[in-house]
Amino acid sequence: MRWDHLFDDLASQFDAGLDEERRRAELEEERLRVARLTVRDRLVALAAALRPGERIGLQLHDGERVDIVPVEFGADWIGADLAGAAHRYGACIVPLAGVGALLLDREQTAASLAVRSERPSSLSARLGLAIALRDLARRRVACELSTRLGVVHGTIDRVGRDHVDVAVHSSDAVRRESQVALTRIIPLDDLVLVRIGTD
Repeated sequence: MRWDHLFDDLASQFDAGLDEERRRAELEEERLRVARLTVRDRLVALAAALRPGERIGLQLHDGERVDIVPVEFGADWIGADLAGAAHRYGACIVPLAGVGALLLDREQTAASLAVRSERPSSLSARLGLAIALRDLARRRVACELSTRLGVVHGTIDRVGRDHVDVAVHSSDAVRRESQVALTRIIPLDDLVLVRIGTD
């Protein structure tokens, strides 16, 4: 009879030890998963969980705060709608290098950490910022480019490997040679936000 109690006690201790070991392994696995997350990963997970009308707050490196609704994710950029934006600039491209902080509430923070199943990678997820900017140059879209040094209004003429040529003109003008004040060559690393004209 005493042996039965001893073996039952040993079995329960063994089970408790296994449960504790399993719990520690799960905690360590979660720590490793979170350690591998990038800001882009967290934004993708958060975007998948956004409810209608919900926005993501970003603090940019130039000090500006914007609220966005992500539409597309590139390799190092986000294509988004600007929440509460003036009619002229309703969409934007946010280089991930221009993001200083994500401004999230408690629910958004939890959603950004959620485990998400990987979908087959889309083409845009592999495209870099220069490709997205080349599309704007091809379409001759008027833009407002926020940089670490200030804001530039104009049309992107060319995009190099690490820079963009902007024909600077007033925000209400169409790009015509007579309207171009100068060409500004901006390193891609200095771009913080590109507001895209709607006309």
